[in-house]
Amino acid sequence: MNRLVTLAIAGFVALVLISSTMFVVDQRRYAIVFSFGKYQETINEPGLHFKLPPPFQNVLYLDKRILTIESPEADRFITAEKMNILVDAFVKWRIVDPRQYFVSFGGDEDSASNRMSQIIKAALNDEITKRTVREVISGERGKVMEAIRLRTNQDGKQIGVEILDVRLKRVEYAEQISNSVYERMKAERARVANELRSTGRAESERIRADADRQSTVILAEAFRDAERIRGEGDAKASQIYASAFGKNPEFYKFYRSLEAYRATFRNKNDVMVMDANSDFFKYFKNPGK
Repeated sequence: MNRLVTLAIAGFVALVLISSTMFVVDQRRYAIVFSFGKYQETINEPGLHFKLPPPFQNVLYLDKRILTIESPEADRFITAEKMNILVDAFVKWRIVDPRQYFVSFGGDEDSASNRMSQIIKAALNDEITKRTVREVISGERGKVMEAIRLRTNQDGKQIGVEILDVRLKRVEYAEQISNSVYERMKAERARVANELRSTGRAESERIRADADRQSTVILAEAFRDAERIRGEGDAKASQIYASAFGKNPEFYKFYRSLEAYRATFRNKNDVMVMDANSDFFKYFKNPGK
């Protein structure tokens, strides 16, 4: 019985020792092997590997994937024209030299992120202070990001990392500058609007004056034509009257008297006081004659 227990204990100890000599490296990680706390080797290939049991050898795993550093809040920078802007950036990076990375940070990713944030902030400051706001926002934004990437990549090699990409997510004025810019833009838009209104009023007056001129000309021409036509009609009517009068003067007088009677006695309520022997009642006295 004691022998079985001893064998079981020995087997368990052997199993523990054997398991402590094996380790698996994932394709997403590096494995650094230390011998008595000193760097021994770096394993890049995934799979099953062997080492001496602790404390003879230990293994530290580092992430080999592309990682991201994002600013918790926008940082303030001063441009070439001495204006304050807020810049929010992010960085894509990865470990390329696990040994140097461990020497620099002891495998602490937070320490590495803080260090690279400082490097990136310094590079941002150097690049932005050489450029205007317009260049940072739109004109040379791509050049700014590429210059920052190249500079930070040089510094990153000293700590075992590679900077793959630097992006400026947001670039905007500081609050007090934003208010000043907004007021300036508002004043500029108001000035343009006033100019457009003035131009519109001037154009309106020109169109109205031209319309009035055309209306006056049209009315004058119409009045001229109307008077000409009326004169021609009166002349023709006079000619007709004269021709009719020449053919039968008495009938013409009778016809004109009838028209006068019709116009005079159109309203039955009219009262006229006239001499009965006047020529006006000539055809009332002798209708047959």
